[in-house]
Order: sequence, then structure tokens, then C-alpha cells
Amino acid sequence: MLFIAMVLVIVGLIHFYLWKRLVRDPLRPGPARRAGTALAVLLFVLFPVTMGGVRAGHLTWLAWPGYLWIAVMFYLLITLLVLEIPRLLALRLWARTPGEGSDRASHAPGTAAAPGSPAAEPLPTAEPALNGSANGHASAPTASERRGEPALSSAASGHGSESLGGGEAALSGSGAVTLAAGGAAAVDTVDEAGAAGESGGASRQTADDDAAGHGDAGREPADGDAAGHGDAGREPTDDDAAGHGGASRQTADGGPAGHGGASRQTADGGPAGHGGAGREPADGDAAGHGGGGQGPGMDRRLLLARGTAIFAGLTAASITGYGVKTATGAPQIDRVQLRIAKLPRSMDGTRLAVVSDIHIGPLTGVEHARRITRVINSVNADLVCVVGDLVDGSVAELGRFAAPLGGIESRHGAFFVTGNHEYYSGAEEWVEEVARLGIRPLRNERVEINGLDLAGVNDLTGEEQGDGPDFARALGDRDTTRPVVLMAHQPVAAKEAAPYGVDLQVSGHTHGGQMAPFNMLVKLQQPVVSGFGKVDGVPVYVTNGAGFWGPPVRVGAPPQVTVIELRVA
Repeated sequence: MLFIAMVLVIVGLIHFYLWKRLVRDPLRPGPARRAGTALAVLLFVLFPVTMGGVRAGHLTWLAWPGYLWIAVMFYLLITLLVLEIPRLLALRLWARTPGEGSDRASHAPGTAAAPGSPAAEPLPTAEPALNGSANGHASAPTASERRGEPALSSAASGHGSESLGGGEAALSGSGAVTLAAGGAAAVDTVDEAGAAGESGGASRQTADDDAAGHGDAGREPADGDAAGHGDAGREPTDDDAAGHGGASRQTADGGPAGHGGASRQTADGGPAGHGGAGREPADGDAAGHGGGGQGPGMDRRLLLARGTAIFAGLTAASITGYGVKTATGAPQIDRVQLRIAKLPRSMDGTRLAVVSDIHIGPLTGVEHARRITRVINSVNADLVCVVGDLVDGSVAELGRFAAPLGGIESRHGAFFVTGNHEYYSGAEEWVEEVARLGIRPLRNERVEINGLDLAGVNDLTGEEQGDGPDFARALGDRDTTRPVVLMAHQPVAAKEAAPYGVDLQVSGHTHGGQMAPFNMLVKLQQPVVSGFGKVDGVPVYVTNGAGFWGPPVRVGAPPQVTVIELRVA
């Protein structure tokens, strides 16, 4: 029970991670996110139902969706973990990128005032104008303006007779005036406000927190109106971003002015952005560059999250689809040669067809066994070695699906040893069923075939049921002048077979890893994962197996039937 609990915790954490990256990050709160969350919960429940119920012979209709989700889940996890490093690097890089509005405000030509200048001092908002006009010419200051009283009317100044300094205009009053070379002026006043436009432009008197437009006649905006480049905007909230090239703003707490135009009064001093008037974002929104809408921090994060989710989904689906096609296809035939010094001349060129891990189960049907039998018979083998894990269910459930194996043909017969899955499915019954099909079980015993000993041992898992391997019985007290080939389901068995002078051990169990990169984990348990290797001096050949276990998926480890040709050294 403890093991099952640990598995469920791990699987739960995996599903939470997938939900975070595929649902929470790329989707905003709403129906889509709620639907994704419900699906994630359903898929989590599907895992134990598949591994428990389907394997026990119940709810077999869930086998395909359940096992396919396990494969997709595995490759989603692998893909997302691989993408974590570039994702974090991108977020770190964007976090270090400074706001361009605040960086450029004090350096660009035409800026209203540099930080620390009088224009940047916090000042109260100008009194609203009662009426105004935009006629393209500068009007003379009124008496009230000269006395420092609030203006009752305003005019947009252009390139006219009253303009000052070659297109730059200053309004008199008690406030300080800073003139910027190139045509734009930022005006700070204590009790009056006015703005001077560039040559050929027009300014307008604004209400509370209004800003002057550049190059176009103004209008009487509502409170909090914001200026864009030749267009009117609106009042931003905390941390809002103003446009670049249009109106900047004068802050109440000394925040930096925007780049390139008249300033506007705000209440929070957020940094001015670039590109034009935007929209009203939520608190904490980042400064935008290049137009309205959300700041680049928010946009980039959302874009990155959605791009990551889409890429991971497509990758996992593509790999799984390829793996299904490979696993459910006909096994490939691999041919290898092995030279044995003690091999009799009469046995030179003997062909052993080695097949393992057929895994007849609820997903395979009878066609799976037929397909493998056809491939075995096509190689004209002298001996057929079935190296365990024949089935994933009881004889009552799957006996009819195994029936085609009775048609295996070879010169010296077919032989069978148990694998770990036989002990999960009723080993004694299957040993009897296999014998009935004409395949001889080797249960810790050996046979002599024309001067060659063929031995077989039970799988290590049988020890739990008192039916484990007995190497002394299978290999002891024999004529050591004859070569011996040992059939053992797990490659690790070679460590116990080494003292008996085994010339070749043929094994399966690993499936070649079945779903790369899972093969790297298999190496932690088995000394050889696929192909030839040596274990304590014993030559071991591990075949990938002809079937699949769990998900009907094979990636990087195609199903195979191996033909080993024995030659005299």
C-alpha cells in the first residue's frame, strides 16, 4: 500500500505540474481555465483506473484512452522539463530589460525636462479652462494671465506673430518655464497651466490631468484625459504607461516625463512609456512600447506560456502517434552472428530465433500473436527461444489470443521460459497452456541438441512464489566440453550464471527501454538494455521484445525478432 501511495503522490505532482504549464499559465480565469482544470482532474483519476482496473481485467474499454494518456503525459513532462531552462532564461532576460520610457526621457531631444530640473518638481494641477480655441496662431496673454490669475480662455499657439524663440512659446506666470530645443516646451505652474506646441501645431487647454496633443487642434476632454500623438487619450491608473512620441506627463511625485511631447499631470508618477496613448491597465501593469494595450511584460509572459503549451502539446502528440504506429506494426528482424569456440562443426550456422515480451493483452487481440508467428516462421530458424513475458492476463482471459503461437515452426523446436509477468497472471496455468501449444517450457532444466546444450531458468520474480531460478540444477553437472546457451528473462541473471561457464545468454525484459529516454532509467537496473553486452564475462544478447507493456507506444526501441547465427570460432 505504501508503494501505491507513493506512486499516486508522484503522479499527482506530475498532473499538477502539467496543469500549471498547460492550463493555468496560458489561460486567463474563465470557462476555458475551469474546463482545463476539470480535464486535468479527470486524467489524473484515469491513471490509477487504467493501471488497476484494466490490468485486472475490468473496464477494458478504458485501455486505449488510459494507456495513450500515460504516454502523452510522459512526453508532455519530458518536453516541458526540457523547455524550463530556455523559459526561465527568457523571463530573466526580460526582467532585466529596463523601461525604455524612463531611460530615454532625459536623453532624447525635445524632452520636457531632465530629472531633477524644476520642471520635474511635484506641482499641483492647473485650474481647468472655461473655454478655448484652436486657430493656429498664438494669442497675447490676457490681463489675468499677467497678474498670475487663472486663465479664463486659452489659445493654441502655432507659428505666428506672438510666438517666441523661433517656434517655442512660453506663458508668463509665477511658475518656472523650461524650453526644450527642437520645439516642445514643458510648463510647470503653481496656479495656472498652459502648453506651447511646435511650429505649425496647436495646443489646447485641458481639464484636470489633461495633456496637450501634438500637431492637432485640441478639444475639451473629460477629467483624466490623456494625450497621444495627435490624438486624445485617457487617464491611466497606477503604473500605467503613456505613449512615446505623443504626450508625456508631469507627475505628482517626481516620476519621469515621457519622450517627445507636452507633459500631463498624474497622481501616481508612473513611468511614461513609448508609442502612443494606451488603455487603462490594472495596477502593476508594465510600461508599453509601440502602442496601446498591455505592457510587454504581461504580453510576453502570456505569449511565452501559450507558445510553450502549444509546442509541448504538438511534440507529445507527434511522438506518441509515431510510437503507436511503431509498436503496433510487425516486428523487425535483426540478424547477428556469434562465434563460439566449442561449437561442433555440425552446428555451425545454427540459427536461433529469439523473441521475448510478446505481452498478449487486452490491447493486442489475436492478430498480434498471428503477426509475430508469421515473422518467426519467415526466418526458417533451427531453434526458437521465447524468453518470457508472453502474456498480461490469465489463461481464461487471453488463452484464445495466444492460440496462433501454436503455429510456430522450426527445425529443432520452440522453447519457453517464464518472465515476471507470468507470475502476475498465473504462471502454472500458462506453463501448461504453452506446452499444450507445442512450445516446450524449460523450468530450471536443459536439453542437448546435436552437441549443443540449451538451458532455461525461471524468472527471478518466481522466488516470491517458491518458483525462482535454480542455476545449479539447470547448468551444474553437465559436460563442459559442449557449448551452452542459457535462456533467462532478465539480463541481470548472467551474474549468477557466470560461474557455470555459459557461452551465451539470451534475454529480454527491458523492451530496449520501449519509450526513450526511459532506456536511461533501465540501465540503473539491468546491465544490458539492448543488443550485445558482457556481464561478468558472460556474452549476453538482449532483444527489444516483440510487443509492448502498458502504453501501446515504442520510441527508439522498435519491436524485434532477433536471429542469432552461431558460428565456429
